Amino acid sequence: MATVASTLVTALAEHGVRTVWGVVGDALNPVTNAIRTEDRMEWVGVRHEEAGAFAAGAQAQLTGTLGVCMGTVGPGSVHLLNGLYDAKKSHAPVLAICGQVPLAEVGSNYFQEVDNDRLFSDVAVFSRTITSPEQLPYLLEMAVNSANQQRGVAVLTLPGDLGEQEVPDGRVPRFVDHHPATAPAPDLLRRAADLIDAADRVTLLVGQGAREARDEVLAMADGLAAPMVLTLKAKEGLERDNPYQVGQSGLIGNPAAQQAFDDCDLLLMVGTDFPYREWYPEGKTVVQIDAHGEHIGRRTHVDLGLVGDAGATLTALKPMLATRDRSRRHLESCRGHWERWTERQSHLADPRYDHEKLGRIRRVFDNPDHAIRPEQLAASLDRHMAADAVITSDTGMATVWLSRFVTMSGTRRLLGSYNLGSMANAMPQALGAAALDRNRQVVAFCGDGGLTMLLGDILTAVAYALPVKLVVFDNSRLGMVKLEQEQAGLPEHGTVLENPDLGAVGRACGLHGVRVEKADELDAAVQEALAHDGPVLLDVVTNPEEIAVPPKTSVSQAWGFAVAKLTETVKSAGDS
Repeated sequence: MATVASTLVTALAEHGVRTVWGVVGDALNPVTNAIRTEDRMEWVGVRHEEAGAFAAGAQAQLTGTLGVCMGTVGPGSVHLLNGLYDAKKSHAPVLAICGQVPLAEVGSNYFQEVDNDRLFSDVAVFSRTITSPEQLPYLLEMAVNSANQQRGVAVLTLPGDLGEQEVPDGRVPRFVDHHPATAPAPDLLRRAADLIDAADRVTLLVGQGAREARDEVLAMADGLAAPMVLTLKAKEGLERDNPYQVGQSGLIGNPAAQQAFDDCDLLLMVGTDFPYREWYPEGKTVVQIDAHGEHIGRRTHVDLGLVGDAGATLTALKPMLATRDRSRRHLESCRGHWERWTERQSHLADPRYDHEKLGRIRRVFDNPDHAIRPEQLAASLDRHMAADAVITSDTGMATVWLSRFVTMSGTRRLLGSYNLGSMANAMPQALGAAALDRNRQVVAFCGDGGLTMLLGDILTAVAYALPVKLVVFDNSRLGMVKLEQEQAGLPEHGTVLENPDLGAVGRACGLHGVRVEKADELDAAVQEALAHDGPVLLDVVTNPEEIAVPPKTSVSQAWGFAVAKLTETVKSAGDS
């Protein structure tokens, strides 16, 4: 007869799960043994369970289907938490199978015992402990269906003495994974159309929830002559060949996006939960479309909320709008601002930039040692990455450079910890992406702080032949924290990292490791790294003084930055 462990594994394999991530041990041994004998499924043993949870979450986001990770008794399960929180905030369906002490010892403060149901109560939409083999079919169905339908994390805890017990009826669970598109009621759509028709200048704020509605979003922007501000997660699928987009807002934004907000009469939000309240425009009429009703109005005041799928809602709304020739002045002004800004930004990616003259003044005030500018690295990657590359990015300055210098052309995909904002996500998410398709290029934009936080799992890339390209923006800094401190008027403190030669570390671990310290060697090194057929660690030493100031910097922030730089200068002079 089938055991608890074999039933778990067979059911997940039949559901389409092909990879399970975790660290083997004790209560999970029966499950990993069942995976060993299941030809449809691969076990990937990571060095840290957090990396496994990030990898499973990445797979769920890329495929839209269930990702699976495992953590054994106590500490192994605790280690999953950060990656699972990222899955929760990314609305990724993930199942975590967690070990537990033998059933008879539960509640006795046994060695390594942790109350998993309590531990995961905040991160999970479903968390239960199996207490008898008879429960398995039903609890597994409830767990997977909850993850799939609520697009979140489900946790199933397995005591150590249950995995090898037989399931009485041998029934294999079946799961539901269907999400019908819905649209709001016609009377609400009519009210939305009236509000939009009354506005002369409309701006769209478009998020990840509209990525599958590309045609409908572009048609709406064209009909309304509306500039389109994209969230970072909407770059994928909506940035390419889009004559309406004006980049991002927020800390990674640009002045053209801010103009699009400031000058509009009506803001139409589509599929976005953009979290930063201070970047929303004030005094505008706001209409929000979102499949999740609980998202509506929680970031900014909304005059009308429409609960529905982005594509279905826009399709139903467009015929209700008045047919009239709208002025395209708002769109053209914002797009012109965007094009001029991107042209100025592009000069920073030119390796000749620091050697050219501007009148009699050399442009070396922010790069006195002619270090490699991070913009140059991001632009080189953009030129040479495959049209279908999967790109991951660490939280921090690496994401800023990706946002500004990488275009999501072709069928490129993009992943990052853009809702949780965790460090150390880019490398393990890249591992997850590579395990889905070892023939597809996967490039991780890693911060040096992020990569070294979970450095041990570069060994996972070698052990499982995952051909990831780990590109390190190595500025020996926690760059975003440095900027935060300086904008607050504080001198830089605690952000300096004493890094080894990470290229050499990569070689010692079995990757193709390369280190670049000169700008004129960068482009060739990028091409070499991307062409290599195995895992690569490309360590690029970049300028630590390079910053990206947000488009809506306040006077106090600017003054604080000046004071901080002065304080740093005085302190350095005194120390010497």
